[in-house]
Amino acid sequence: MSGQMVKQRDNCRLCESKHVESAFIMQPTPIGDAYVTQENLSEKQKSYPLTLFLCHQCGHLQLPTVIDPYVLFGQYIYETSTSPGLVKHFNDYADHVLDKIKCPINSFVVEIGSNDGSLLHFFKTRGMRVLGIDPAQKIAEKATKKGLETLPAFFDFTLSTEILKTYGHADIITANNVFAHSDTIRDMTKGIQHLLSPEGVFIFEVSYLVDILDKKLFDTIYHEHLSYHHVSSLEYFLNLYEMTLFDVERIPSKGGSIRCYAKLMSAKHTISPVVKDLMALEKKMQLTDIQTYKKAEKDFQLITNKTIDFIHNIKSQHGKIAGYGASPTVTTLLYQLELNHSIDFLVDDNPIKYFRYSPGCHLAVLPPDSIYTEKPNYIIILAWQYANMIIQKHQKFLSDNGCFIIPLPEFKIVKNGF
Repeated sequence: MSGQMVKQRDNCRLCESKHVESAFIMQPTPIGDAYVTQENLSEKQKSYPLTLFLCHQCGHLQLPTVIDPYVLFGQYIYETSTSPGLVKHFNDYADHVLDKIKCPINSFVVEIGSNDGSLLHFFKTRGMRVLGIDPAQKIAEKATKKGLETLPAFFDFTLSTEILKTYGHADIITANNVFAHSDTIRDMTKGIQHLLSPEGVFIFEVSYLVDILDKKLFDTIYHEHLSYHHVSSLEYFLNLYEMTLFDVERIPSKGGSIRCYAKLMSAKHTISPVVKDLMALEKKMQLTDIQTYKKAEKDFQLITNKTIDFIHNIKSQHGKIAGYGASPTVTTLLYQLELNHSIDFLVDDNPIKYFRYSPGCHLAVLPPDSIYTEKPNYIIILAWQYANMIIQKHQKFLSDNGCFIIPLPEFKIVKNGF
């Protein structure tokens, strides 16, 4: 980025067409995961545009506002191994992939965005040679010390050439929830194509645009997520690099994702009918039509208005409101639902976030037991995909006459007995 922290694209990051149009307008927000300590409260955090654009050539939906990836990911602290659910997911992932691809022992597996090596660990225990690539230097160093060699870098064509010289071609390349994060996805994909062995497989997981629209996952729109993928635009894009999808699996991660399997066009893997089936579904949903996103924007605005009216009514009666959740998705909702000056504090289950302050508006993040010492009248569940789990965990709040507000996918109030 040549020292520039933020830039604005005027073309599609997949096909480079300039025929792009504003499709879904969101309120600007600060960087979603930029929760600050008390010592940094005096620092003003800027907000950046969060409007999605649609490419009329390849149908790709994307965020043209690009924040320097070193700012977003260079000091990343979250480690996959702290989540038992993700560790199990990656254990099952390795089993599933190796059963599907039938790679022999000692095949070479490269993971882009490998974090602490949780997935690579399971490939290694199954007899594979592994290499991780991750820009978070401290996490990369920690993974290497555990015996999972990890290069502290962003993956690009230049790095692919260096890896090829040192290690040889990769039989499997994986990229989980990172293929949507890169503004230089063209250079990344050029590197992947260069590094793959003739029958190698590129496997990546991304949030699925079909699920984002169907399930109203609008809070998953934030600055780390530059691309909102669907099969049709991905196939168009991969074809530019002599690659093609040969299978796609829908999985529940992130509220609804796809696990994509790509190969070089010359490779022999059989193409599953699922690829064409999903492309037909996307055509039926009119994912390349600007009006599809204008309608989604109006639907979200109706939910937003209902939430704002209800919260304002509570505050007019001097009610106390807490928010449950402290993640990038929560930052999106705080700004879209205009909650910055209506919520008294946030709570979260992750100790890393305790006694930090939310991006921009600086709401304090407290442990969940603060619900019972601070005694809010209402809790708006901003981590709404976990609403059932949160409500079950805090039945005492309901029995003390507290009320939960669930903003998405439809506005809902939960009281004791309901």
